[in-house]
Amino acid sequence: MIQFTVYGEPVAQGRPRATTINGKVRMYDPEKSKSFKEYVKLVASQNRPSQLITGPIVLSVIVFKPTLKSFSKKKALEAENGGLRPITKPDVDNYVKGIKDALKSVIWKDDSQVVDLQVSKYYSQNPRVEITIQQL
Repeated sequence: MIQFTVYGEPVAQGRPRATTINGKVRMYDPEKSKSFKEYVKLVASQNRPSQLITGPIVLSVIVFKPTLKSFSKKKALEAENGGLRPITKPDVDNYVKGIKDALKSVIWKDDSQVVDLQVSKYYSQNPRVEITIQQL
């Protein structure tokens, strides 16, 4: 089992952007998504196995979004204890897309190896993403 935490505000995978260079269309990640993926890759590389995982994987991702400034003290405490969960955008699957991209070729060989996925979204005054990878 591999577990690690990526500290800082979680970033969801943004829509790919396109540009034309010499008459050819080139797709690229938005800067914010690209930077977050590089950060996740860096943290993951400090927890990488001696060899890339090649078998089926169970992936658990817990996203802790920053508590909103507009919350009262009571509401902020409820959010911190998990009683109040974010139902705002971005969707949980958009967070996972970038994380899976970042972990490819660092922890596992290909995203298709993820056969079981658990994603949760919470509020916290300590924004972060907790990742657990378990080989079946």
